[in-house]
Amino acid sequence: MGRRRYAVKTEKSGELIVTVQGDLSQQEKRAVFLTVHDLGCNHTSFEDFVNSACMIEIKERSCFIHIDVPGHADNAPTLPENFQFPTLQTLGEELITVLDFLHVKYVIGLGEGAGANVLARFGLAHPSRCLGLILINVTGSAASVLDAFKTKFISWKGDEIGQSAEDFLLYHKFGYQLVGDNPDKEKIVTEFQSRLHSSLNNKNLKQYVKAFTSRENLCLKNCKVDLLLVTGVMSPYAGVVEKMFKDLNKEKVTLLKVERAGDVLADAPAKVAQSILLFCKGQGLLTSVVLPGVDRNRAFSTSSGGSSDGTPGGRRLSRGMSMEDYDKPNIRRLSITINEQLPPIKK
Repeated sequence: MGRRRYAVKTEKSGELIVTVQGDLSQQEKRAVFLTVHDLGCNHTSFEDFVNSACMIEIKERSCFIHIDVPGHADNAPTLPENFQFPTLQTLGEELITVLDFLHVKYVIGLGEGAGANVLARFGLAHPSRCLGLILINVTGSAASVLDAFKTKFISWKGDEIGQSAEDFLLYHKFGYQLVGDNPDKEKIVTEFQSRLHSSLNNKNLKQYVKAFTSRENLCLKNCKVDLLLVTGVMSPYAGVVEKMFKDLNKEKVTLLKVERAGDVLADAPAKVAQSILLFCKGQGLLTSVVLPGVDRNRAFSTSSGGSSDGTPGGRRLSRGMSMEDYDKPNIRRLSITINEQLPPIKK
């Protein structure tokens, strides 16, 4: 898969470094994803996920446009003192500049944490350019009491991240995996600290954290595109994501909760890949892809609360359906099986 880098100048967000995986000249025949990363990392978090074994089939039939928020490319210089770091709202609105620069018509948004918040704002501002949003650990409400409490203790000293800042980022990223007797706890902390102290500019990192903790409320009730909300049961934001799901139109939104996971891209990449595939099939994309562990007959022999042709109660689909009928987009039919593939959620 080809890989190209671009520097795209925006009106209010400065220069965005954009990494493209795949051939955009084939975009009419492929799914095109726009990704925005979380705090404490950059586009490589999504690039690594896309390059993982469970994403091979999807990668071969897709293009990925990875955004590095300002100052977050590997070994980026410190942002100028007079640079006004964009709000998450501004950043989301200005992603349209990247699409226009690359001559891309439509994308599916794929974001995590702060990046999911940015992409949600993009989808609200530019619904005609967005086919759907896959949002991992998205938070709708402004900085909560817990966020505010933790951020008060963030101390940034020169080029080094203070201990309390690392504590906040570790909590934000890994949640309850750091509590109790998790045997991998030390490994998680060591690997994350190594990443923070190597290729990322810590001063710039601080700006993104500030933008996240001072974000305005995000309301998705008027969102015109289909949504897939993803969280891990052990994520500190699992409850927030679940609350957001309850407040939204169930015809437009699907919730995937992954057991025994906090950082779902690292802990359960196969389940995330499977949910991405089912979501995309619902948009009429990636219809020829079958992932291991997805039984086509099982996936399509269920009835749901509605159907694309408006038939009350939905159609009952049989094993005798043609491949052509299988591939007809119907987001409710396809996405309803995501949770069937997972262990039951313990109350």
